[in-house]
Amino acid sequence: MGEKADANGRLMAVVGIARAVAAAQTPLDVARASIGRARTALGGSFAAISVWERESGWLRVLVNDGDLAPGEEPLPANETYPVRNFPEVVEYLHHEWANGGEPHAWVETVGGPSTGPYEHQRVAALRRGGRGCCIVAPIVLHRQAWGELYVARRTGGPGYGRTDADFATVLAAVIAAGVAQTERLEEVRRLAFTDPLTGLANRRAVDRRLNEALERHRELGIAVSLVVCDLNGLKRVNDSLGHEVGDRLLVGFGSVLSMCGAMLPDSLAARLGGDEFCLLAVGASAADVERAAEELCARARWLGLGDGVAVGIASTDADAGPVRTARRLFRLADAAQYRAKAERSIKPVVAGRAVAELADSPPRTPAERRSFRGRRQNES
Repeated sequence: MGEKADANGRLMAVVGIARAVAAAQTPLDVARASIGRARTALGGSFAAISVWERESGWLRVLVNDGDLAPGEEPLPANETYPVRNFPEVVEYLHHEWANGGEPHAWVETVGGPSTGPYEHQRVAALRRGGRGCCIVAPIVLHRQAWGELYVARRTGGPGYGRTDADFATVLAAVIAAGVAQTERLEEVRRLAFTDPLTGLANRRAVDRRLNEALERHRELGIAVSLVVCDLNGLKRVNDSLGHEVGDRLLVGFGSVLSMCGAMLPDSLAARLGGDEFCLLAVGASAADVERAAEELCARARWLGLGDGVAVGIASTDADAGPVRTARRLFRLADAAQYRAKAERSIKPVVAGRAVAELADSPPRTPAERRSFRGRRQNES
């Protein structure tokens, strides 16, 4: 009866963790939702979830739970350990795979034998925390060690066995599934706001950021500027050299736009679609934005393809009348860009009073109609 009750309790713990992580949006959410349940299910006095930051070679603790030792915090800001101090994170897992098995949790015990091949660093950590034994369960994603679930018991308490380690392996797999879900959500969010060809932001991302920026402008007077770019000669390149070369031109210009955007703190470089790009700057002066746009025009001429770029600038700080809406800022920038294209200007055109009159007048040519027609959707 006791074994059956224990099995039912562990099953309910797995179900509870699965339900908790289902609503998570980030890996930290997953860790926070699961750590307490995992510690309780394994009868631990302390538990932690860590992530292996491969690019830096550090094991970073996301969350601690239970009886904390001196220096431990529930949500540590910077608790990290070199992975080289815990080589089992790498070597043990791959040893298991190499022998045709699957990674599983292991037990470390102070003053006793270990069921895993490593113990010195873990045992030292146990002693420092006043703990007698622990389970280390790898959290595996895409057949790689993503991190670990660590659960420990106080010195003098009952030790962990193979059955406990097997159960911890199951809990780690449920946590891994939650982390994988957050990765998919992040990928969906990234794709929703990213242009797949250039890697820049897309129109949806611009609309969101611009509306937020204009709200800050209305409340706090923070300057907002929009640089609209029309890449010259893309059709000619596509027709004469092929769309693959045309794509290279778009990617190259996107890189130049990103580089010039870095001159303006808190800016967003985006591809609006086709051969249209933009740079949204928040907090930068109109003069700084114009300098960045001039640099953009100069660098675009040296891409080796196309015919440079037509650039128009509209800013809440410029002499073009009040700007309260995204539609107004876009129409001013569009009108300035149209003038730059019509005049074959090699420098950006800034929306002033004359350009504002063009923006406010009905479109007269097919080019103007195409330019302004595309701006009326999704603008407020």
